[in-house]
Amino acid sequence: MRHPAKRNAMTAGMWSALPPLLAGLAADPDVRVLVLTGADGTFCAGADISTLQGSPEEAQRLAVRAEDALAAFPKPVLAAIRGHCVGGGAQLAAACDLRFAEEGALFGVTPAKLGLVYPASSTRRLAALVGPATAKYLLFSGELIDAERALRTGFLDEVLPSGELDKRVTEFARVLTSRSRLTQAAAKEFTDGRTDRDAFWTDQARESGEAAEGVAAFLERRPPNFSWTGPVSPTAR
Repeated sequence: MRHPAKRNAMTAGMWSALPPLLAGLAADPDVRVLVLTGADGTFCAGADISTLQGSPEEAQRLAVRAEDALAAFPKPVLAAIRGHCVGGGAQLAAACDLRFAEEGALFGVTPAKLGLVYPASSTRRLAALVGPATAKYLLFSGELIDAERALRTGFLDEVLPSGELDKRVTEFARVLTSRSRLTQAAAKEFTDGRTDRDAFWTDQARESGEAAEGVAAFLERRPPNFSWTGPVSPTAR
């Protein structure tokens, strides 16, 4: 995300550009892991408030569409967070699969400061991530919390010392690219609550040969050569 003049606050154009960008990346078989981050030392300070002057409902609709597209991305999505992760920034971060942050990062969900009703889907996603009590604390108050508290609540997965975030995210992304895409794709759907594809994934596991390759590689003490590529776009799912 790049809008450094306003700490990467999301404009209508930025929200609108995200779904087609994600669709293109999802369709690229060379893309194994997506990393979402912000330019110039901050993740995202929220929505550009000037975009709310005309139609807050339209601005919110664009934000939800972008958030849903990010959550539906069929490959692992990591958020690399520095500085402020507030409002729309927290909305996008919550839609990622995992969140890594640098010490000193700040988090908040601030619709109560503007008299806005936070979207239902975004509220449910936040509550599923941090629990009802923390979701209410953030939504009722609009207060910011630090990275250590965000880690305790479950919003973050890891907090890194200053200067270590990029190295850790790159290292973890490399780990993910060495693992089975079949396992990752099925796990993402199951943990995100999809319930209509159990038989599909059973068939994929049976037909893919991934388990046989994984066991053989383990016994032969070599890296596995997982070959399943599977559906590469949300529409193919």
